[in-house]
Amino acid sequence: MNKKFGFVSLTGRTNVGKSTLLNSIFQKKIAITSRKPQTTRNRILGIFSDAKNQIVFLDSPGVHTGHRRALNKYMNKVARTCYEEVDLVIFVIDRGRWLKEEENILKNLKELDKPVILVVNKIDRLKNKNGILPILNDLSSKHNFEAIIPISALRKDNLEDLLSKVIEKIPKGEFHYPTIEEKEFSQSFYVSEIIREKAINRLGDELPYRINVEIDKIQDNKFIKHIFSNIYVESSSQKAILLGKNGSMIKSIGTSSRKELEKELDSKINLQLRVRVKKNWTNDVNLLSKYGYR
Repeated sequence: MNKKFGFVSLTGRTNVGKSTLLNSIFQKKIAITSRKPQTTRNRILGIFSDAKNQIVFLDSPGVHTGHRRALNKYMNKVARTCYEEVDLVIFVIDRGRWLKEEENILKNLKELDKPVILVVNKIDRLKNKNGILPILNDLSSKHNFEAIIPISALRKDNLEDLLSKVIEKIPKGEFHYPTIEEKEFSQSFYVSEIIREKAINRLGDELPYRINVEIDKIQDNKFIKHIFSNIYVESSSQKAILLGKNGSMIKSIGTSSRKELEKELDSKINLQLRVRVKKNWTNDVNLLSKYGYR
């Protein structure tokens, strides 16, 4: 048996660049990205294959503290579950910023006794490039990491070194997925994530965490794909913001989503968006389950 197969989890606090790293590894969009924290809500599976190796990457929600809503508790639970199930954990941090969240994550990883590669992301933002050495020395004292690898996920710096180390550490085994697959989630989920990405990047600080996108149906015709989607918010005032003056905001979200979907799905798209109010959905476990947050 000369093949290797492994499940690898990307973990870290919110907004350290886990989704950007996943997309850079695959050189295409697997997970949505935003500068706003808490963008990833579900476990995203990307399947990387070459002739001898298959790695299933799990991009989990960022671990965050201080949030008590049911949606936040769900996201934290998904994040913990992701690295309980895997062969290897990639722990992503933002340069040398080691906060309370990082300390809590490392504590959990030590209890699980999983091999961990520490990835120091966003090194392209360091003003003094020589400053990375004392950062790496300090981090090496925190845990017996399998490796500490500085990268820039955005610029794709040192990703080959990271992949080589991951392949070295995953176990031998037969592939679990066809080598042509790169994503392990439905088209409806992917479409809803693209729409949510375009919405949260256009909205203020609070509203992005109160919206949910649900695909009503997708109809494939010969020359065009018809997509009908609902965007849920928690109040009439939020609906007004999402619609914008004379419908300008929802039109902008729709246009940007359609262009991205046409590129990603290689098809003409007719996208219909409707905004609906579901009061307190982020704290309603029944609605969360209905929307797929199980």
